[in-house]
Amino acid sequence: MSTPTDTAYVEHFSPGSGALPPRARYPHSDAKSLSLNGTWRFRLSGTADAEDDSFATQGRYDGDWAQIHVPGHWVLQGHGSPIYTNHLFPFPIDPPRVPTENPTGDHLRVFDLPADWPDLAEGGAVLRFDGVESCARVWLNGTDLGEFKGSRLPHEFAVGPLLRTTGNVLAVRVHQWSAGSYLEDQDQWWLPGIFRDVTLLHRPAGAALDFFVHASYDHLASTGTLRVDSDVAGRVTVAELGIDLATGESVTVPVDPWSAETPRLYEGELSTAGERVPLRIGFRSVELSDGLIKVNGRRVLFRGVNRHEWHPQQGRALDLETMRADVLLMKRHNINAVRTSHYPPHPAFLDLCDEYGLWVIDECDLETHGFTEQGWRDNPVDDDRWTPALLDRASRMVERDKNHPSVVIWSLGNEAGTGRGLTAMAEWIKGRDSSRLLHYEGDLGCRDTDMYSRMYASHAEVERIGQGLDGGPRKRRDLPFVLCEYAHAMGNGPGGLADYQRLFESYDRLQGGFVWEWIDHGIAHPELGYAYGGDFGEELHDGNFVCDGLLFPDRRPSPGLVEYKKVIEPVGITGEAGDGTVRITNKHDFADLSALAFSWSYEVEGDAVESGTLTVPVLAPGESADVKLPAPPATAPAGEAHWTVRAALAADTAWAAKDHVVAWGQVPAAPRRVPPLAPTARPVPGDGVITLGPGTFDARTGALTAIGDVPVRALRLDVWRATTDNDDGASWQADERFGLVWRTLGLQRMRHRLDAVETGENALTVRTRVAPAARDVGLSTVYRWTSNGDGLRLTVSTVPEGDWRVPLPRLGIRFGLCAADEVRWFGGGPGEAYADTRTASAVGRWHSTVDELQTPYLRPQENGARIDVRWAELGGLHIEGDPAFLLTARRWTTEQLDAATHRTDLTPGDTVWVNLDHSQHGIGSQSCGPGPLPQYHLRAEPAEFSFVFSTVPDPRTH
Repeated sequence: MSTPTDTAYVEHFSPGSGALPPRARYPHSDAKSLSLNGTWRFRLSGTADAEDDSFATQGRYDGDWAQIHVPGHWVLQGHGSPIYTNHLFPFPIDPPRVPTENPTGDHLRVFDLPADWPDLAEGGAVLRFDGVESCARVWLNGTDLGEFKGSRLPHEFAVGPLLRTTGNVLAVRVHQWSAGSYLEDQDQWWLPGIFRDVTLLHRPAGAALDFFVHASYDHLASTGTLRVDSDVAGRVTVAELGIDLATGESVTVPVDPWSAETPRLYEGELSTAGERVPLRIGFRSVELSDGLIKVNGRRVLFRGVNRHEWHPQQGRALDLETMRADVLLMKRHNINAVRTSHYPPHPAFLDLCDEYGLWVIDECDLETHGFTEQGWRDNPVDDDRWTPALLDRASRMVERDKNHPSVVIWSLGNEAGTGRGLTAMAEWIKGRDSSRLLHYEGDLGCRDTDMYSRMYASHAEVERIGQGLDGGPRKRRDLPFVLCEYAHAMGNGPGGLADYQRLFESYDRLQGGFVWEWIDHGIAHPELGYAYGGDFGEELHDGNFVCDGLLFPDRRPSPGLVEYKKVIEPVGITGEAGDGTVRITNKHDFADLSALAFSWSYEVEGDAVESGTLTVPVLAPGESADVKLPAPPATAPAGEAHWTVRAALAADTAWAAKDHVVAWGQVPAAPRRVPPLAPTARPVPGDGVITLGPGTFDARTGALTAIGDVPVRALRLDVWRATTDNDDGASWQADERFGLVWRTLGLQRMRHRLDAVETGENALTVRTRVAPAARDVGLSTVYRWTSNGDGLRLTVSTVPEGDWRVPLPRLGIRFGLCAADEVRWFGGGPGEAYADTRTASAVGRWHSTVDELQTPYLRPQENGARIDVRWAELGGLHIEGDPAFLLTARRWTTEQLDAATHRTDLTPGDTVWVNLDHSQHGIGSQSCGPGPLPQYHLRAEPAEFSFVFSTVPDPRTH
């Protein structure tokens, strides 16, 4: 009979026992190493003590053991299921106790040492785990090495005397829940397993242990000072700089500084008696000066994102190429900063940030958000029993990552309340590393931090902070402000980005922000496409709140990322109609414009007539210049015209190829002229129909049934949209959540009452009232049809009736076409845009298919509108708007879209439903942040808009 293993350590406040002190992690040296990633044997038990530890002490397993891949999460490899909660603990709050039902995975790996491994009598060896969730106990060759908590942090064990040449048995028992789980309540999936690398490192006699590269920069003298402190004495060489000095000594030499814009790294080497460690040294200085965050003497503006680690198949087990793809996408979309929410990332990610250039706020693996449910009672950060674990987490982050020049700010963690434990962490970090600043959003008094940080503050509040009118303690008023989270990128949105950016660029104290977040955490699913919270049978979950990224799970940029790229462009390109000049502004913090080539094109009705290069001075950061545009081409045809000016890379860079567009702007050159349509045709009664020019109408209802030979279904006023995540808002928000208000009012079930069908000498007028059932508000709506014989003009007039206290979701017309595929339009594009997400929309002539117009948000919702459309062609119709309109076309109704919970719920029908909107309500960020600004509300007020319809040949037949 087996004896259960002692599992008291699982519920102990301690961070663990047996692990070596934390130290700097370096990716490689000339000492041997052996990756233990790969296929491991695996057994899953329902409780922490369900099985004895004979598998670890005797190295035996039976045929029932499965195989899984390490790094990996067992719940993504067919063993158990993921759980998603935003902040609620999925177990009772009774710290440090956890449920008896505690999925426990036993992992076993048998390995031989490589033939070239040094003699076991020479030096030692270290076994390193870079990440295990959430608690692990480790044995090697039957010897208990110890146990640890701190899922996203490294742990090492000395194993030299235990190694054998062949047949080494490494056993790891991993518990999903532990006392450490109370410190890891981040907004993400709960995914147990060994999800980062496992490595065996040879440690020769005299090997380097811990070392600290101090590489500061004096911006006044343009010199760098280098000192490398090392636990083991040795020498530091930097051949390019002619440096050769002993560890602990300093030298000052002329250098090029490191910054996110100019990530200059110098290759060096630390040599001890037993090891050579390559160094990548970036000289830079970070300080709090004049109430501002300054790097190398300059104020910096963070154009940042929060980044969880995510892959739709592998979860948080990321490979190097996926991490590189993330960094390249960030650089190509003008992002310059990352907050590693809410834990230190895989160390290779920081190597990439050093190499390509990104400012990093490195955040500790700490969040206790679920304690809000008890008013923060028993919160670990204010309980001295937890302080050793908190200090362990802080030290493992700082020691691992201290040699990365990209890390300019340490963060204590996220949403963990306040307390003595956080102060202890702050004091330890400041004592260990005075070369960086300290962040923690929850420290509203800024007792322990070097900046005032907030989440989701409204535009109005951010402006007050910029003006110094926010009040608060004197210390806080003298500190810079950072929005560590803003612009919640959930579903369609975020809106209001450009309005935030204008504030950041107007007030020095506002040093930018970090959009929440980088990628949707959808899990690849055979039936649902991508799964989110609740799709795995979780009793407690937060639905699709886990899908709130600027990237879709497959790493395709969302419209939100395209908008963000435009909003945060490091070059401003603006101009006024008829001025003949364009103003170029360098918004970089450090780089001039010498790396960019400027070009212009003159476009009429969206077609380029002529193009050329534009000579722009090499502007220093912050400088502007008015640059003369050439005269409009003499051969240009009449029509609406624009100048488009682009700033593109003049040569290949490490992160993008030559001609990659960094910034662009459009300047109106000639205005739009809407051609008049004189009403010359008369309505002609027929057998149950009325004809007017190319239009055919039902004589009883006045409903349009065809334009020429193009059948048209159910054309009528439409005010409803499938609510977005931002329309619906968040459950904890006390202010108006318009999606709920709209549904309560009944705007999703509008009724259309026919009041009159009137035929005049040259018009067909249909009078209606559009109103929700059970309510006394409505819209008096008049459709007036006229024609010149070839075209058919519809003028829609609406007047609100009753006490409308809320804005409308949309205002326009909807109709169905029996056949439509290709879509062409002149207006905003190429992607979707709404009133407060339109910065990236360029006026041009665009082409798409109906299917390509759709944006695949994981929870289906309003999407795909093209804004500022002058004219469009689809399904054999040419449609011109007065004024310009929003165009949407899809193969399902708004009602079907609104009812769907996953993309797979949407089945294309045989009708293409077209919306021509006079306007839509703004998008905002209310899925977690503020709603649309008032200027983007679609108020219920009198409106009039027109469309002219005519037939065109179907492009599929030409």
